[in-house]
Parts: sequence; structure tokens; C-alpha cells
Amino acid sequence: MTFHPVPEPRPTLTHAGCVVSTPLGYRPLHLDLHVPPGDGPFPVVLWVHGGGWMTGSRVWTVDPLFHERMVARGYAVADVDYRLALEATYPAQQADLEAAVRWLRHHAAALRLDPARFAALGESAGGQLAAVAALTGTGDTAIQAVILWYAPADLSTVPHQDDPFMFPAILLGGPLEERQTFARLASPLHNIHPAAPPFLLVHGTDDETVPFAEATGFAEALRAQGVRCDVLPVEGAGHVFTGATVEVGNLTEAGADFLDDVLR
Repeated sequence: MTFHPVPEPRPTLTHAGCVVSTPLGYRPLHLDLHVPPGDGPFPVVLWVHGGGWMTGSRVWTVDPLFHERMVARGYAVADVDYRLALEATYPAQQADLEAAVRWLRHHAAALRLDPARFAALGESAGGQLAAVAALTGTGDTAIQAVILWYAPADLSTVPHQDDPFMFPAILLGGPLEERQTFARLASPLHNIHPAAPPFLLVHGTDDETVPFAEATGFAEALRAQGVRCDVLPVEGAGHVFTGATVEVGNLTEAGADFLDDVLR
């Protein structure tokens, strides 16, 4: 396993392309780790990309300066791979995130990470994965805080339940009307428990892909179990914050503020 530091003047010590999992019969799964300068140990944020479980890459972020902002705030960032839905059906993606968390925690001392302060930030489909990982993780897969950007909370109620070609159906291996129990197992809303970590939900009020009501309903369910859940509406924004009047960097900073509060 080889680390490849990115040279200065980049303000991040970066370990690029570390192999964290080699599922049998599939491509190796990689992770890029951006660590602040200094001795640490630093809290770490797992970036989980979106793309409807069908597209996307760990190297793509909504905020072009996401890593620089988080590292400047004292957070390491781990960009994680997971298998897409046409590579493997769920729960392969969940196993991939758990492998990344386990690998980071195992190597925390060498990487200057704080094993007691792991957070996940997932956007869209990656938010569903991040949320379920946080709600089900224990021990070496535990996650202590979660930020979701426009993430679906309940796959069991999405429209077109009889369509085998919509993305959630491809993820779960068939029409959702035939997989209701499985869809609930894959839904953050149906995995809530009183010991869940705190959540911040950042969601566009005009999102037509994942309606804003998904965030408010999920927040209400978390709070009913005594779990902290903050909601940050992005007024006028659609999916991926399209049409937002606020700069996406401000939303990254709001996430860092939340993590400062719950992790420190």
C-alpha cells in the first residue's frame, strides 16, 4: 500500500488512491485522503458522492474548494469509492463504505486521524448510503456525525414502484413493489434509533428530484427519537443546489460549523 503525497503549494497533505477494499471479482476500491498539516489527531469527514447510484466518482465534489475549506477548518477529508448499482446491487455499496471506515480507523494513528471523531457527508444517493452507514455502524464502523445534502430518506415510497429500470430499482435488484422490505432496510428513515449520531440536513426548497419534504420528514422522525437533527433550507434551490442564491462554499462552511459543535 503506497501513499503519494501531493507537493506544495497545495495546503493539504494528500494520500491519493489508497486501496481500502478488494471485493472478490470487482475492481479495487480506492480512497483519497486529505490531511491538514500538523500533528493531529484530526477529525475526518468521509465524502460520499452522488449520481443516483449509477454514475459519479469519489473525485467529484459539488464545491470545487470543498477540500481546501474543510482542511483549513482542521478536518481531514476522505473521498471514498463504492460500487455502482450496475456493478453490484445493494447492500454492496454499504459494505464498501464500512470497509473504508474500518480501514481509516485501523490506520488512524499513522494517518494522524482521531478514531473517535468520524463524520460522513453524503450528497444525493451518497447521502442515503452515508446515513444508513451512520445509523447502522457500531464499533470500528461507527460514525459520530452526519451531513446530508439533498439525500433521499425513504426508498420504499418513491414513485413508479413497478418500474424495474428506475435507479432505486436497479440498486435493489428489481421493482420496488416486489422489494418493500428490502427498500425499508436501505432507507435512512426506517433505520432511526435513539443512539443515532447527530445529523445536519442541507436541502433545496425547490428540489424536484428529492423533495424538500424528505428532509423535513426525516428530521421529525429523528427528533422524535431524541436525536439532534438540524435542517438548513437552501431557498429556491433545486437538486445539487441548482438555482441557489447562496454560494455552495457557504454551505460547506455551515457543515464545518455543525461539526465543530457536535464533535468538539
